[in-house]
Amino acid sequence: MGNELEMKASVQPGAVERLFVSPWVAIGLGVVAVSSASIFVRLSSAPPLAIATWRMGLATLMLAPFSLVAGRREMLSMGGRDFALSLLAGGFLAVHFGAWMTSLQHTSVASSVVLVTMHPLFVMLASRLFFGESAAGGAVAGAVIAVAGSAVIGLGDSAAGGSAFFGDLLALLSALMFAGYVIVGRGVRQRLSVAPYAFVVYGMCSLVLVLTCMAGGVRVYPYSTRDYMLFLALAAVPTILGHTVFNWALRYVSASVISVSVLGEPVGATLLAVALLEETPPATAISGGVLVILGIAIFTLFSTGKPGTPRRAAATPDGVKAASEPAFSPPACKDSRR
Repeated sequence: MGNELEMKASVQPGAVERLFVSPWVAIGLGVVAVSSASIFVRLSSAPPLAIATWRMGLATLMLAPFSLVAGRREMLSMGGRDFALSLLAGGFLAVHFGAWMTSLQHTSVASSVVLVTMHPLFVMLASRLFFGESAAGGAVAGAVIAVAGSAVIGLGDSAAGGSAFFGDLLALLSALMFAGYVIVGRGVRQRLSVAPYAFVVYGMCSLVLVLTCMAGGVRVYPYSTRDYMLFLALAAVPTILGHTVFNWALRYVSASVISVSVLGEPVGATLLAVALLEETPPATAISGGVLVILGIAIFTLFSTGKPGTPRRAAATPDGVKAASEPAFSPPACKDSRR
């Protein structure tokens, strides 16, 4: 795939994208970008829900020209099913951000970002419950190791007192929501190009967050100039250069590749927290984090068989290359445990 710089991916008319950079390079840059999110959140004085609302609202505005102008035809031709699934993904993303950003107010950056990376385990559980799929023995062993690591983090935080354990639970809820977001997006992205898809997802996410702020009495404005700059940084760096890049890459690589790549975020976020916030994670967060990352790496290895292998391109009726992974629907998700 690396030499096919002129390859186009399409499953629907209008959903055409040019492969202008290697997905692997893009994913690496995306991991660096998302690692900065927790630092921006910690530096802001605004409530977590307000931060999430501004982050996603600004990201939606940034995508508007690419979706409503350049991608106008595709937006107008979007099917009702894809639109509904994109709205669902946006709902998942809203709860993911709300829960995760709130968790950072209660627990350490290291504990929070490590626990959020447990989303591949929730994908496996959902596949088992809803699609009757079983996992390989090695994958189950990896899941057990990761759960043991999360228990070490949770027990260490609960023993330390305060609200750290509550923050850990919020991080786990965030991981569950991220799993739903990735599963839905993996299928929809086979039929939609990234800008229209991300625009609908981020727009729905912003709407849910605004309504949540209104219901909870959380003020959306005004805030200091410093906070607005942090909101803008959150929208531009971890969202556009992070999440949107991952959404783009979902057409060219499997969801499992994205999941295992995100394992780099805890390392980057923890190092940034030590350097910029002078936050030294507790020993339980470090030891438990190592177990979580090791467990999920083992889980992904045995779940996919060939981690990191790009999806095979198949020819569509018009001869354009397209990712061959099936669209999101119950019968077509037999490998969603990845």
